[in-house]
Amino acid sequence: QAQLEESGGGSVQAGGTLRLSCVAPGYTNVAWFRQAPGEEREGVAAIATIDGRTFYADSVLGRFTISQDYTKNTVYLQMNSLKPEDTSVYYCAAQSGIMYGSRAPLLDAHYSKWGRGTQVTVSS
Repeated sequence: QAQLEESGGGSVQAGGTLRLSCVAPGYTNVAWFRQAPGEEREGVAAIATIDGRTFYADSVLGRFTISQDYTKNTVYLQMNSLKPEDTSVYYCAAQSGIMYGSRAPLLDAHYSKWGRGTQVTVSS
């Protein structure tokens, strides 16, 4: 299966915006996770690429939006109103197949393909 290509991390001030991109051709489930030093990996947002259903962690609901561009095999994570606590390494993950329920898409155990990660730093 294809490798995942992430881009778009960086440093912003609180309240700023960033957009992450992940090229993930051929996968039916694509998600963004994040992991800060000393913390567990957290599912942030996921999308079922076949029907466009989206899933969000409560911590980012209303601020982050996951979307896709079929023509570019790319999934985006638009991050608005960023907070210092959003600082983390963000990973794109992908998996083929069907995930049932609203929790499964945000659990890292359900994904076998991972990107290398991109740093997001939000300063206060």
